[in-house]
Amino acid sequence: MAERVIVRQESDFGTEILAQDPHHPDDNTFHVISDVRRLTPYGMLLAGLGSCTAIVLHTYAYHHDVPLNRVEMRLVYDRVYAEDCETCEAVESYAEQIEMAVELIGDLTPDLRRRLLSVSRQCPIHKMLNHGIEVQSHLVEEPEA
Repeated sequence: MAERVIVRQESDFGTEILAQDPHHPDDNTFHVISDVRRLTPYGMLLAGLGSCTAIVLHTYAYHHDVPLNRVEMRLVYDRVYAEDCETCEAVESYAEQIEMAVELIGDLTPDLRRRLLSVSRQCPIHKMLNHGIEVQSHLVEEPEA
């Protein structure tokens, strides 16, 4: 079950999100997403990661006079649970991975490109996903009538 999202962002922070239809995995067509409610939760996660990373890159480029014109992030979320749990009735964990291909467009030297790739890893969402974050859930009591 792979999900694919593309995030394109211009240096003025104008952002475009495209996604494949997760219900038709054989269709490789990407569609512009004008309303994030059309994304699955996994698509939202990918769009958030790609958008955050692009913002970090453009902000860095702006403050350091780096001629970065556009960023395109191609993100894929995938999990394989058949190998993890071939005979399990309840799957407790999956082998999960996000692949993020970073395309940098501008008059950039190889050194600047490597520096920007390093900067891309400073995105807060990237850090949370890499290092984990504990989620504590609780029920909110219903207000009395």
